[in-house]
Amino acid sequence: MAQRYWLMKCEPSSYTIDDLERDGVTSWEGVRNYQARNFMRDDMRVGDPVLFYASNADPSGVTGLARVSRAGYPDHSAWTKGHDYYDPAARPASPVWFMVDIAFVERFPAVVPLETLKATKGLEAMMVTQKGSRLSVQPCTKAEYDIVARLGRKVSRPRTARR
Repeated sequence: MAQRYWLMKCEPSSYTIDDLERDGVTSWEGVRNYQARNFMRDDMRVGDPVLFYASNADPSGVTGLARVSRAGYPDHSAWTKGHDYYDPAARPASPVWFMVDIAFVERFPAVVPLETLKATKGLEAMMVTQKGSRLSVQPCTKAEYDIVARLGRKVSRPRTARR
């Protein structure tokens, strides 16, 4: 099966690219959207590249790169009573929700903001740039991934005033 490319969103209050860099690998649990679940369960494979996107941030945008390190498997948090992601309909014998593991690859020097993505040639059709696109796990093309990775590597941190 051919390698696929992904963008995965997470709110900085929950998990950041810095957390992933520290941890090395994390499970992407708690996704409760059927389309995103299907991507993780059916389509994501070990080695697939990931754009790590900070959503509801200031600014929202891509903060670094990761890679799928474990293909889709049942999200055990769904059947753990008291867990934030508990779902009474989920059972170990018949899982409803799935997750993947991702591994840290690279943190960008600065965020590649959504506004930059929207204004960049070649990203016009990228799902994240579309109005109303809220899916937390979304496919992207190799070309889109490569453009965003180039943007991320060339942005620089804002300079601070020297005294």
